[in-house]
Amino acid sequence: MWADEFNKDGKPDTANWKYEHGFVRNEELQWYQPDNATCKDGLLVIEAKREQKENPRYDAAANDWRKKRKTIDYTSACLITAGKRTWQYGRFELRARIDISNGMWPAWWTLGVDKRWPGNGEIDMMEYYRGKMLANIACLGNDRKPQWFSNTFQTDSLGGTAWAGQFHTWRMDWTEETIALYCDDQLLNKVDLALLENKDGTGFNPFKQPHYMLLNLAIGGQNGGDPSQTIFPKVFEVDYVRVYQKK
Repeated sequence: MWADEFNKDGKPDTANWKYEHGFVRNEELQWYQPDNATCKDGLLVIEAKREQKENPRYDAAANDWRKKRKTIDYTSACLITAGKRTWQYGRFELRARIDISNGMWPAWWTLGVDKRWPGNGEIDMMEYYRGKMLANIACLGNDRKPQWFSNTFQTDSLGGTAWAGQFHTWRMDWTEETIALYCDDQLLNKVDLALLENKDGTGFNPFKQPHYMLLNLAIGGQNGGDPSQTIFPKVFEVDYVRVYQKK
């Protein structure tokens, strides 16, 4: 149905991707900017850098963490297909190499187009932080909080830094009945869509609607760990992203 092979050197294809900007979520340390994403030698390279700049949104009186920070200490990129490409059901594949140094938080994930998070639905097809791989699905639970269906795997059990030094293939098979998440054909998580209806009495199932895709390399924040002793730059390298659907 769709693919980006990243075979043309330069900036990523604007027909597929736009960018998030600034401090966005989870009190992460990085400032997202398009400059940190480029295509080279058949790969999309998302680069995390330690560099200090003034925060243009700084407001000493603000309560918002995005505005309270006087300086930007790290930069990275988040590519997003919202408003350009969406999909409902199919097989999604990513071949990529991630860095598992302290503070790194790479992810390949989707969000639904309708409702506010978490009621729009989130699927974390590839996510890493603090020594573990995650395979997560979230809908709206009770008390308007996210309900997570999660499995985690210690990267040491997979092979540690030697494992992370190689390219791996992550996959999601999403049908009208189930969502199944894999890495190198190993099943990580499988959840019936019947369990994923929002728990607010509306009957809305966020996984029976189109989703858009995000690719990012976050740093630190609420889950990413401490990058202060990590040597930068670090990269998240993507060979391809592909979406298949049955005719």
